[in-house]
Amino acid sequence: MSLLQQIHSPADVKKLSISELSQLAEEIRERLIVGVSRTGGHIGPNLGVVELTIAMHYVFDTPRDSFVFDVSHQAYVHKLLTGRADRFDTIRQPDGLNGFMLRTESEHDSFGAGHAGTALSAALGMAVARDMNGGDEHIIALAGDAAFTNGITMEALNNIASSTKRLIVVLNDNAWSIDRNVGAIASYFHKIVTNPTFVTWHDRAVDLIERIGGKAAKHVAQKAEGAAKGLIGPGMLFEEFGLNYFGPIDGHDLPLLIETFKFLKQQNKPVLLHAITQKGRGFQPALEKQKKFHGLGPYDPETGETKPTGQKTYSEIFAESLTKLADMNDKVVAITAAMPNGTALDLFRPHHPKRYFDVGIAEEHAVIFAAGMATKGYKPFCAIYSTFLQRAFDPIVHDVCLQNLPVVFCMDRGGLSGDDGPTHHGLFDISYLRGVPNIVHMVPKDEDELADMMYTAMLYEAPSAIRYPRGVGPGVVVKEKPVALEIGKAEVIRDGHDVAIFGLGALLPLAVTMSDHLAAEGLSAAVINPRFAKPVDRECIAAYARQCGLIVTFEDHVLAGGFGSAVLEALNSLELQVPVVRIGWPDEFIEHGKVDALREKYGITVEAAMKQARPFLDAIAHSRLVTH
Repeated sequence: MSLLQQIHSPADVKKLSISELSQLAEEIRERLIVGVSRTGGHIGPNLGVVELTIAMHYVFDTPRDSFVFDVSHQAYVHKLLTGRADRFDTIRQPDGLNGFMLRTESEHDSFGAGHAGTALSAALGMAVARDMNGGDEHIIALAGDAAFTNGITMEALNNIASSTKRLIVVLNDNAWSIDRNVGAIASYFHKIVTNPTFVTWHDRAVDLIERIGGKAAKHVAQKAEGAAKGLIGPGMLFEEFGLNYFGPIDGHDLPLLIETFKFLKQQNKPVLLHAITQKGRGFQPALEKQKKFHGLGPYDPETGETKPTGQKTYSEIFAESLTKLADMNDKVVAITAAMPNGTALDLFRPHHPKRYFDVGIAEEHAVIFAAGMATKGYKPFCAIYSTFLQRAFDPIVHDVCLQNLPVVFCMDRGGLSGDDGPTHHGLFDISYLRGVPNIVHMVPKDEDELADMMYTAMLYEAPSAIRYPRGVGPGVVVKEKPVALEIGKAEVIRDGHDVAIFGLGALLPLAVTMSDHLAAEGLSAAVINPRFAKPVDRECIAAYARQCGLIVTFEDHVLAGGFGSAVLEALNSLELQVPVVRIGWPDEFIEHGKVDALREKYGITVEAAMKQARPFLDAIAHSRLVTH
């Protein structure tokens, strides 16, 4: 039996010798490489924290002590050591383990996550609550260096020293988020790592000075120590925030990590341990292709090769289309928040490097930065996942829309994001943008219409947003020259007089299929491609409301405040009464799983629409019989 097979809880980790822990680390890496090759997932980040996670569980005691993982896509090792190894092959699979920390999954998951920059704030909240309760448990926040480019992390740093006397922050420094980290914070960490080791004074040295020279000497020594750290200390940034800095140390040296954590466990002050790790350690393909192996689908565990997709994704079409727009308009700029690979802007960057900006994991800054550029006549295309743009809602309202600035929000992963689960589903952007004045919200039915909408947005002198799904589309060829769309004008795909079916974006095929089903029953069903979630085409809605006995809407979005709600509001203001069947996601967070299976489970199907519509369809059929 392997050592990993003997680990059923963190208590089993503590029974192992140091040499056995090293063997355990190798077994975990093998399990990660083979397991994730079947399911897909975040393999690179997890290979980089094997020793860190083992050392933390060896020294601390979860669930009494709390581990807070920033983003938590690097928590696979934690799951293996906390009683979930027998289910690890189900990770990111339907009804299996979640790919992130999930409080409902295990008592060892103290805080759920999926977005960057939350660990320090959450851990500080836990530490303050512990202090107020009179507890003595330990709170440990593990955050990658990329998280320190996020404003929330800096806000937490600003509050730690004034709020608690005991908190351990582990800076997992591997120089990468998904792409290589950028900005002054990344440069600062690089300087620390490349500088000669700086040996700080610790309490024993200060005590020795006090015994020799008394209290006055101790006071002078402490002032001198502070001045020295401020001048030459690698951790002076953290020292200024009131955290005692330790490191940098080798994040793969298990004995060193264990002894360091034992030392930090005794400290009655906030501390930060700077650990240098190697993303993808132990798997050569992941070391050679850091971006690819941050997170990916199934791969060959021997070679790291993945199956070619063949067809271009929506993200790739977006990047190619933006490159063409930048070719024709020198005011077009591209902005991403640490997601050049995910948004495919790494394809744009080589063509227009001076008009490409990666601002790090800082969505709020990205939006306001775009607003500033727009005031000077530029046309910023801000490429941010729908789920991550939620973090910048206030700047969208206050800095872009209030000033009516022509910033374009390109929302990748608009709709269900499958295996990544509720933290990554983009199911709320229509709702959170539709109520904001001045903004136009577009949703393409295919790749070519995405290019047209981007061209439309470039010409439009006000805020706009375009949502498009993850992965590939229907495979429509993008024409050479895009055309501008009329704002708020829907496209009638198929006319009809009994039922009108509006299929928004990627769900238009469901509208077509439903129309075919109705035709087989002798009913005439119109199919409309709405194109715009805001403004909706009121003329089109009114025309079909007056001639049809039922309106059906399909959307890959929550029903609350979504496109179907917009149709209902339009009908109400037009004082038109017609039944409306809305097909979309319910008012709950949707779990991870395969897209088709989740749609089936939650009724995002033609069959579910037909079932809901049946009473109205029967009424239409009966009315026709009476009329004849």
